[in-house]
Amino acid sequence: MSVKTENKEKESFFGFDFKHFRGDFFGGITAGIVALPLALAFGVSSGLGPSAGLYGAIFISFFAALFGGTNTQISGPTAPMTAFSMLIVAGIIASFEGDVSQALPAILAVFLLSGLIQIGLGVIGVGKYIKYMPYPVVSGFMTAIGVIILVTQILPSIGYYPKEDMEYVNQFKPQAEEVILQNILHEEAEEGLLVLEDFKETINRAGTITDAEILKESKSLAGSAASGVLGTLKILPRAFQNINWLELILALATIFIIYGFKRITTAVPSTLVALLVVSGVAYFAGLGYRPIEAIPSGLPIPEWRIFSEFSITTIAPYIFAAITLALLGAIDSLLTSIVADNMTKTQHKPNKELIGQGIGNSIAAIFGGIPGAGATIRTVVNINAGGKTRLSGMIAGILLMVILLALGPVASQIPAAVLAGILVTVGIGVMDYKGLKAIPHMPWPEVAIMLIVLVLSSVWNLVYAVGIGLVIASLMFMKKIGDLTTQRSDVKPLLEEKGWEDEKDFPKNLKEEVFIKHIKGPLFFGSTNDFQKLALQIPSTASAVIIRLDRMPYMDQSGLYVMEDILIDLINKGKKILFVGIMEQPRYMMERIDIIPDLVKEELIFDDFASCIEWVKDNVEDVYPAKENESVTT
Repeated sequence: MSVKTENKEKESFFGFDFKHFRGDFFGGITAGIVALPLALAFGVSSGLGPSAGLYGAIFISFFAALFGGTNTQISGPTAPMTAFSMLIVAGIIASFEGDVSQALPAILAVFLLSGLIQIGLGVIGVGKYIKYMPYPVVSGFMTAIGVIILVTQILPSIGYYPKEDMEYVNQFKPQAEEVILQNILHEEAEEGLLVLEDFKETINRAGTITDAEILKESKSLAGSAASGVLGTLKILPRAFQNINWLELILALATIFIIYGFKRITTAVPSTLVALLVVSGVAYFAGLGYRPIEAIPSGLPIPEWRIFSEFSITTIAPYIFAAITLALLGAIDSLLTSIVADNMTKTQHKPNKELIGQGIGNSIAAIFGGIPGAGATIRTVVNINAGGKTRLSGMIAGILLMVILLALGPVASQIPAAVLAGILVTVGIGVMDYKGLKAIPHMPWPEVAIMLIVLVLSSVWNLVYAVGIGLVIASLMFMKKIGDLTTQRSDVKPLLEEKGWEDEKDFPKNLKEEVFIKHIKGPLFFGSTNDFQKLALQIPSTASAVIIRLDRMPYMDQSGLYVMEDILIDLINKGKKILFVGIMEQPRYMMERIDIIPDLVKEELIFDDFASCIEWVKDNVEDVYPAKENESVTT
């Protein structure tokens, strides 16, 4: 065995390259430290608590790196994924009457389904198509994510929690009683009790409703009414009348340190500094702040209720949301992969990366973690700190696990307002300012798409907003391509249209008998309208129509059938149809429905225009002689 081979075996173990271990170690440690406060904050924002964010960061970081296709990528909960997950969590919890524990299996089942869909996307090779997402849609979506996070963190930043405002909650008691009665009627209908002779059963059940049940339902309705951007804005006047000044000061101090410390140095993550400093001062000064939810100590335990309590009827309304979450994670991750490629001069494997992200999200869901994706800032930090291989992402996950096991009880003392302050800075940072600044200079259709996605995502529904944005962008793109194709594909007689270079020797005496149609660009459903006018524009003097296909590389089914209709119309009027320079794909399409050879014979298909001219000279009769002194313009 040569020395070179022996050294290579020492550097590689089970497919891992350890020659960059020092850089990977420091990169992973640094990225893990940066990820810690964000993971806790995203967990709180999702509605499942800080432990869910931490579990997501641990498992996604480790397994996405282990199985992914981007060597230096650090994955975990991100702002877009968390903002979307928050809507799923809120919707499912509402359907379980506000009981998070009962709703958790269904929530995690949707997250697991999303991870499995990501794996499927990678297996079938969708990764290479993600880059075609229109920028206005991405820009509007990212800015909306920032708006959602920023607005929804106002209430915890000022220490106002709607469910704890009893005066506000009591307003929902009549509605809560109605909801409880409706649930009783629904249960009885399913049990077959809702008939006249058993109606007193309904009365008996209604009489057993306790004040505690009404209060619980009232709190659930109050929380739902104050959720989201619109809900937050509606309740802001009341919230400002009930500001907790201590919570507000803690949040503002966090924001001040995050932005201020960056001016001193960027060697230490300012978010971590803010978390430690503000939390430490609040804890050791004995301030009566509101802490985050307790983080369970010990190893994460799989949430087997995902499978034992699985109900297709519960998650069916969220299947489309799971697909959207998977696509959002794919876009988020692969955009980060491109950033990593630019920094490291490497090339990621998009489909393998999707499989890795899907595995990471699936395992995180089983252990109760929120979904995530490739995180741009953490990836950049990893690369700058020396990370070069997949080991760096795995080390980041291991570090977070160690922190969970060793410092879980300590982390449970972090003020909720600190995490709210961190999320405010995340919301401000995630907005696409580049796209916003370009609004005055962008074409109005693209501005319209961006603003539509931004507004609908912020105040209505992220899923539908992105779908509507994609549909509008696609329609505008198709119209533009159709317009461009039409502009470049005029229908004119030979002597009125500027001929191509090889048409200058066309016989002048046949100008009335022969028409030429140039098709430039693809013939598809967006460009067929003007092409349909061809038969109407050819006068009765013409006995032959030459259709030049040299520059038509593609035709779709709409173009194919329009071509067939036009050819039939021309043939019925006694015209000879000649094809010149037909390409492989259009020919294949026309052979499939027998346009060739039924409508256009093989002998009337020419490879070049010169051979077509020879056929015209031999077979087209000069019925309408050209007038004297008439010249040909080409």
